Amino acid sequence: MRILVVGAGATGGYFGGRLLEAGQDVTFLVRPRRAAELASAGVVIQSPTGDVSIPKPRTVEAHQLRPEYDLILLSCKAYDLESAMESFAPAVSERVAILPVLNGMRHLDLLDARFGRERVLGGLCVISAVLEPGGCIAHLNDLHLLSFGERDGRRSARVEAIAAACKDAKFYTRLSEIILQEMWEKWVFIASLASLTCLMRAMVRDIVAAGGTELAQALLDESAAIAASQGFAPRTRQLEKDRATVTAAESDLAASMLRDIERGGPIEADHMVGDLLRRGDAAGVAAPLLKVASTHLKAYEARRAREIAGIPTRVNRP
Repeated sequence: MRILVVGAGATGGYFGGRLLEAGQDVTFLVRPRRAAELASAGVVIQSPTGDVSIPKPRTVEAHQLRPEYDLILLSCKAYDLESAMESFAPAVSERVAILPVLNGMRHLDLLDARFGRERVLGGLCVISAVLEPGGCIAHLNDLHLLSFGERDGRRSARVEAIAAACKDAKFYTRLSEIILQEMWEKWVFIASLASLTCLMRAMVRDIVAAGGTELAQALLDESAAIAASQGFAPRTRQLEKDRATVTAAESDLAASMLRDIERGGPIEADHMVGDLLRRGDAAGVAAPLLKVASTHLKAYEARRAREIAGIPTRVNRP
């Protein structure tokens, strides 16, 4: 199986690197700067589950692509999705499967519209990793799951082939027959956690210490109600797990979006929270707290845009 990994950041670099380590035919679609890093240092992963260093992995730039791949693994941020689609479009053929592992659901709509629903699988990943200066991928804990499947639940030949390709890779793989349910459940949790920790600018433990348990539960309930309105109510066991996670008194957990805000970077506000709200509004589901969180995130984006444009953002005081 020929695999094209779109990007070699923390997520794509990790799963692509592990597949390379397992002997799979992997090519990274990268920009010139990252290509130079990989040519010099290789794919370097530091992980509690085992380090890996792979010199001179195969890379390609967008203008060099040909329709010669069986699988495209897409792991970009939502705000880079349209440019990513443009870059890997020359690699899309009749036989290729596109496996996106973005959060939320809007990316499926965009990928379907551009490349056809029949080419787009459902997928998600569970991993905490960062791309450090210099290009090393730091895997921060022992979570590294890749789950995927046909969106109609079939165990097709192509998803069986992907599962076989991942068999010897040093991460967990799940060939799911309910991948859309899993994606919605992850979205409910991530949207709730991002809304909570970004709105409060704090980790879960600090929010709980400040008396924010009810807020955490209410955000989760609003997200779950929207998922239910779309036919994907979170399963009881999963919802109980999520509730325990966002109200854990000793938890240092915070959404990666908070880290992005703290460093002044771009965020996935619309894809993560805004799109959830739009679906809820269309179904008549009230979500006032999620709307507050969404407004907060959009205000951050507006201020960041002014700063990038060089427009003063100092608060004028009376």
